[in-house]
Amino acid sequence: MSSIRSASLAVLAAGTLTAALATPALAATQTATPKAPRQLTQSIERHENHALHGALKHSGKVNASETSTNWSGYAATGSSGAFTSVTTSWTQPTVTCGSATTYSSFWVGLDGDGNDALEQTGTEADCINGQAVYGAWWEVLPAASTAWDDVTVEGGDKLTATVTYDGSDFTMTLKDSTQGWTKSQTDAGSSDFQNASAEVIAEAPEVDGSLAKLANFGTVGFTGAKANGSALANSSPDKITMTNSSGTVRALPGSLSSGAFSVAWKSA
Repeated sequence: MSSIRSASLAVLAAGTLTAALATPALAATQTATPKAPRQLTQSIERHENHALHGALKHSGKVNASETSTNWSGYAATGSSGAFTSVTTSWTQPTVTCGSATTYSSFWVGLDGDGNDALEQTGTEADCINGQAVYGAWWEVLPAASTAWDDVTVEGGDKLTATVTYDGSDFTMTLKDSTQGWTKSQTDAGSSDFQNASAEVIAEAPEVDGSLAKLANFGTVGFTGAKANGSALANSSPDKITMTNSSGTVRALPGSLSSGAFSVAWKSA
């Protein structure tokens, strides 16, 4: 074999070896892309209920403080018929998941604080079997909560939720401007609706009849919160802190400025 041919074969072999060594690293880089988070389905959402638990009212006071075992945020209250619309925007939190199954919801609604009616829509950020689950839903009590399971929701998405009453029906609308979808549902409302309250809430929902552990959502910031088209603060809403049955804070709302406030996770 000539020396020229031997040299050529050596170069070719070295190149082949280099490519072979590089290929696994390239493949590893290509497969390192994070998986899209799991999405909420009706088989999950139908087990949930978003009604108020354990509210302590302070009648006759404005800007009062309340506690609840599953709600945290602000609720404007009044006489029957006082509220016909509520809206807010927020950035979908990214949950931190461990091995425990935990849940959290973020929504707006009419009724619910002081009565058994509720017309609402919002999003979900759960940890189920250690995996993050995100999604969107609407609910009219006492019917089961309904997932919009043909949409995608991810941490960091920009959401706007609105519930309105037009004198005969309620319309619940949820928009994800990041993913580019809008969902709307019209319903006659709860049979005993009063339109006596308007809420903007972060929540630990009830699951299969028991209050869920609260998923670690960090902090969620609500902006542009309005009741009847006016900044939520103008309705002198009550501030609701979520605590457990022993009084330990689960989620704490910050101060309300016009239509903006945040809720911070404290404990499950």
